[in-house]
This record gives sequence, structure tokens and C-alpha cells, in this order.
Amino acid sequence: MSASPSIRPYRPADRSAVADVCVSTADEGGDSRALFPDEGLMPAIFAEPYCHLEPELAFVLDDGGGRAVGYVIGTADTAAFAARFRESWIPRVTHRYPPLTRVPRSPAEEMVGLLHTPERMVLAELAAYPAHLHIDLLPEYQRRGHGRALMYTLLIALHDRGVPAVHLGMVTANKAARAFYDRLDFHEIPVADPGPLTYLGRSTTVAQERSPKGS
Repeated sequence: MSASPSIRPYRPADRSAVADVCVSTADEGGDSRALFPDEGLMPAIFAEPYCHLEPELAFVLDDGGGRAVGYVIGTADTAAFAARFRESWIPRVTHRYPPLTRVPRSPAEEMVGLLHTPERMVLAELAAYPAHLHIDLLPEYQRRGHGRALMYTLLIALHDRGVPAVHLGMVTANKAARAFYDRLDFHEIPVADPGPLTYLGRSTTVAQERSPKGS
């Protein structure tokens, strides 16, 4: 009998599985391979830098057999992370994704533009929410309580580090994701020019009876 899914810290051996989860959910919660044929692109922006730069805040849902089928990743200090992203991460991937020398002509080129502008993460309206996060689960592991447990795991880790609040940016069109965050007490943060995103935030405080250990 295989073990039940459980949450554990990220390990370097999880890199390819985490990348697969990212690619499988990067198009408004669905598979992004048709939109971004280079399967390394989205993980290089939204998953791998977190696991590399701040692995202590990276947690995965293990399927019970050692494979990561979901993750929550983040940073305790968005401004510091953006600086480290430029200094330490971009040099690792720029040979694969060089900066554009013209206006983007495809969704993939728009993502390359995001890769090379980590300062976009730092918005004055989000200053009271210094941490930020990304959370993704393969579809077959959604709606089973795993997302909530992953989220609380990161919130507790942030709270233990003295971080008061966290934010995230989600594609506004992703209604299912918004419903999930609403159930976890995230609230909308007004941002002057959010583009296609909605910014949400909440305190890192988790009531004991609602934490993974107490549920």
C-alpha cells in the first residue's frame, strides 16, 4: 500500500517535478505547453529561482512515493529577493533566455521580459506585505485540502521568521484561484496599475485549530 500524500521541505531532487507542476498549471491553472512551448521558461521565472534562492521557504506535496505533485514557494522579503534575482539568478539563465532587444511579439517573449525585470515585484502598495508566494497543485490533487495545508505550512514558516504579512499576484481571469484564496482569508490590495493581475494579501498568523497540525 502506498503512503498518503504529505507535505515536506523541497529537495534538489524535486527540481524536475516542481518544474512539471509549474508548466502544468501556468496557463490560468491549466497546462501551458501550447502557449509556452519551451517548458523551461515558466519554471525559470516562477518556480526555480525561489527553490534556488530561498529553499528554506519551499515546500512540496509528496504523492507518497517521493514525487512532488504540488508546491508552495516564496520569499520573506520581496525587495531583497528581487535584488538577489537580478544579481544571482538572471546570470544563471540569461544564456537560455537573453534580454529582448525589441518589443515582445509573443506571450513567451513577454515572459522573457518579466524574467529580466525582477523590480516589477516591488510595488509601494505592497510594502505592508513584505513576503510573497506562489502555490500550484496538479489538477488531480486539487480540492482535497492539500492546497490549504501547503498554504498554512508557508504561513507558519513566515510567521516564525517574524514576517507579518504576505501577498501574491494572480491572473484576474482565474476565478477558481480567486475562490481558493478567498476561502483562505486573502483580501484584495488596491494597486494603481495591476495590468492582468489582482493582488491579494493576508496576515501570516494562522489559528492553531486551523493549522496543518491542528486540522
